[in-house]
Amino acid sequence: MIDLKVYREMGLNDQEYQRILQLLGREPTYTELGMFAVMWSEHCGYKYSRPILRRFREYRQAVESGGLENAGVVDIGDGWGIVMKVESHNHPSAVEPFQGAATGVGGILRDIFTMGARPIAILDSLRFGPLDDARNRYLFTHVVGGISWYGNCVGVPTVAGEVYFNRCYSGNPLVNAMAVGIVRIDKIARARAEGVGNPVLYVGSSTGRDGIHGATFASEELSEHSEARRPNVQMGDPFAEKLLIEATLEALATGDIVGIQDMGAAGLTCSTSETAFKGGTGMEIDVLKVPRREEGMTPYEVMLSESQERMLCIVKKGREEAVASIFRKWGLNAVVIGHVTDDGILRVKEGDQVAAEFPAAFLTDACPTYTLKAEEPAYIARVREFDPLQLPEPEDCNRVLLGLLASPSIASKRWVYEQYDHMVQTQTVYLPGGDAAVLRLRGTGGKGIALKIDGNGRYCYLDPFVGGMHTVAECARNISCTGAKPLAVTDCLNFANPERPEIFWQFERAVDGIATACEVLETPVISGNVSFYNETPDGAVFPTPTIGMVGLLEDVSLHCKAGFRQAGDAVVLLIPEGWHDPLQGLGGSEYLAVVHDIEAGAPPALDIEAEKRLQACVREAIARCLLHSAHDCSDGGLAVAVAECCMMGNLGADLALSTDERTDAALFGETASRIVVSLPTANIPRLQEVAKVHRISAVELGVVTSERTLRIAVNGDTRIDLPLDALSDAYEGAIPRLLRAEGGA
Repeated sequence: MIDLKVYREMGLNDQEYQRILQLLGREPTYTELGMFAVMWSEHCGYKYSRPILRRFREYRQAVESGGLENAGVVDIGDGWGIVMKVESHNHPSAVEPFQGAATGVGGILRDIFTMGARPIAILDSLRFGPLDDARNRYLFTHVVGGISWYGNCVGVPTVAGEVYFNRCYSGNPLVNAMAVGIVRIDKIARARAEGVGNPVLYVGSSTGRDGIHGATFASEELSEHSEARRPNVQMGDPFAEKLLIEATLEALATGDIVGIQDMGAAGLTCSTSETAFKGGTGMEIDVLKVPRREEGMTPYEVMLSESQERMLCIVKKGREEAVASIFRKWGLNAVVIGHVTDDGILRVKEGDQVAAEFPAAFLTDACPTYTLKAEEPAYIARVREFDPLQLPEPEDCNRVLLGLLASPSIASKRWVYEQYDHMVQTQTVYLPGGDAAVLRLRGTGGKGIALKIDGNGRYCYLDPFVGGMHTVAECARNISCTGAKPLAVTDCLNFANPERPEIFWQFERAVDGIATACEVLETPVISGNVSFYNETPDGAVFPTPTIGMVGLLEDVSLHCKAGFRQAGDAVVLLIPEGWHDPLQGLGGSEYLAVVHDIEAGAPPALDIEAEKRLQACVREAIARCLLHSAHDCSDGGLAVAVAECCMMGNLGADLALSTDERTDAALFGETASRIVVSLPTANIPRLQEVAKVHRISAVELGVVTSERTLRIAVNGDTRIDLPLDALSDAYEGAIPRLLRAEGGA
């Protein structure tokens, strides 16, 4: 007899349990109840988010999208596709940061090679509380350690990422991992169980008790009891993953695998039910045949285990031994545990005993969805009313610039990315630290891709719709600054408890903003992940949608970098004609947060059509070989962007701004849709011609110098005058100093 306490502890509510009774026409077994609980969790079933996610439209170039397969694929021409997906591992990383982050990388890689693609890149988007707190330092250093350990050992380069710090992420870090692969379009593997009688092959590592109800854990708020959830965190083995990558790709190349699915969230329960449902078939398995590394495991434990580095393959009948021999050659388990049936039933047996038996569709298609109440939070009116233009202007702009460069969210993340192997596979053309990573694609006739991952929780907190648009726009702008054309998006939507109307309002508005920007920029959302319940008893995280993006370079040799390259070059600001922000870019800015300790005001206005023209302009200028550098102007404003260009190129700059804005706004405001470029002075007329076609202003700011000093005058008054050494000391030394001072590393 299953009582109320049992199903509620598994994460089911009363209505859902009654729905299960109705579907089955009887009381579920304990194993069946556990299977329903994990598959009907928000993490697996998207029961709160699915109705809203339908607002993402699909476009022509998306080969696979909408969650139909393990990851999305975008066509890059000549028969090649790029496979990509981003996922969260926030809750596991909050209680066991090293393994939580490591297995986040492992899981997202499996989504890529399960599609038949060779993984070629990892990216990460990380958010933590301030580093003056010992727990936050522990989470930061161990999350980075877990990512570097797994990625470096598995042999896939970690090529780009972002790291931000804010009080709202204390105790609930956001750990989003993105993976990218390349595949021949006609070789894409499907997660479908087809062919009645075809054997079901379990391959990879053995099954243990780690990760049981991991999906359920990811669908609840963190609390003071979350530390007891450590057993729900999976344990990873990157060396086994490397073997699994090679074995899987070799086995897929034989043509003997009909369908394939990794065992991620919900383990065998998810892989068996989803492949059967998508294939329009049933499946029967025997858990006694599942390789195990622990004694006495029950059917419930075997079906819900989230042990890592495991896959489920549906193989052509008669070819099971040939396929299994490939996996065994690589030192991996390969065991037939069942077969495909024609009755649509998922049947789980333990020898002769039936542990679970019902239509596979009950776990997938029958998962309930909810239309939740959305209500604008009370704080929105307050933050919108704030006018940063009423604040006093700083007297010492040098000090402000150094303070911004030393802000952990802006400061160099070299301490992070130097722990990552970003050159393994030797395809990385543009190393971490710039606007976006650039990879050469071997065997494609000189093509390359640009990769970026971006988020802006503060903007989304102040205005989720505008913040959602900004996140897409900035990611695409970074891609365009390399010369690549943005192609497609994968998203990870990190929010607090959606059952609270104000949180669901944030979610709904942010999705609308993302969808609007993606439609205008013609970048379909081809895959993604939703992570709810990101909050602690101390409060919710900012609404933080993360956008991963890929762009295409037809000729990778023509890519552009962010740093100044040549003394004597002109420095020019590209901005849409007539563009002006009502708050001069100060609302929600890093300047406002760092200097005034204020997070308020409307985020910068954004005209997404003008943004599209700006990006087309810079891409054309790069394609015509007019530019020596191009750098997105965002966090910290123009002064920070130019300082970064100087440091990346080990050169100085002498600029003169003429403006009717406040001095702090001109230097540190984050007015949208701006790109700083440098170019030979002889190319300025041609750049002006290109800009005019796209209705973009090309404003000459000054010149790159060999003096290794940054000088910026505003309306004739020199407000910034700093040597490059001082800029670099603030920028490069900020995070290492914080960790050393607090004993964190």
